Amino acid sequence: MGLIKTVFLKLYMIWVLIVFTTFMLILLPLIVLPILIHVRVGMGTFYGLKIWSRIFSLLNFIPYKIIGKKKVNPKASYIYTCNHTSFLDAPGIALAIPNQFRPLAKKELLKIPVFGLIVRVVTVVVDRSSPESRKASLQKLKDIIKKGVSILIFPEGTQNRTKELLQPFYSGAFRTAIESGTPIMPMVVIGAGKLMPPGTLNIKPGKIKVVFGEAISVEGYTMNDVNQLKDHTFKVMEDLLKENS
Repeated sequence: MGLIKTVFLKLYMIWVLIVFTTFMLILLPLIVLPILIHVRVGMGTFYGLKIWSRIFSLLNFIPYKIIGKKKVNPKASYIYTCNHTSFLDAPGIALAIPNQFRPLAKKELLKIPVFGLIVRVVTVVVDRSSPESRKASLQKLKDIIKKGVSILIFPEGTQNRTKELLQPFYSGAFRTAIESGTPIMPMVVIGAGKLMPPGTLNIKPGKIKVVFGEAISVEGYTMNDVNQLKDHTFKVMEDLLKENS
């Protein structure tokens, strides 16, 4: 039985890679072109990502259950803060968020064939080892918010490889929220890390949840309250993970 399971998972991994690459190539013009034309038609890019994510989910037998979506106003701008446990987080996030958004992404993703091109166009890329890059990327995010577009930040900074529910948060998302007056929308992905552990290509089918919390207003917060806002958001996301796991 062990050998059969191993063979099955290897074949399944190959199938996932074929689906991932094939439909990303097919949908590449729809994903890339709208956002290059103008921010006003940029939502076309995210419709393309939603189509790709739905196909990826269906053909790979990885259903994403979205919980709390009614808490999100599709006409409002948010700073989405999400945990990060796996590459399988991305399709669920694309399916869950109803409005146009720009993720903050690490530069290593640029190396992935095809997907790296989409990362370059759709996201704000940051080199976390460079203070100058982090500062420049946060300024780009502020400029995007001014255009009425939401942003997505993984406040842990990288995929969680620990046994803790969450790693300590960086402050960038919370500084940006206070400076721009943009509410935070906490969200968590549950189950992705078990299906595809961080840093590996090992993958298996199964269910994943994406859960939204209540929006967190930053009204009344000052830059002296960054840690308070960060700690509050951490607690909210930690509770979402505990309540929905």
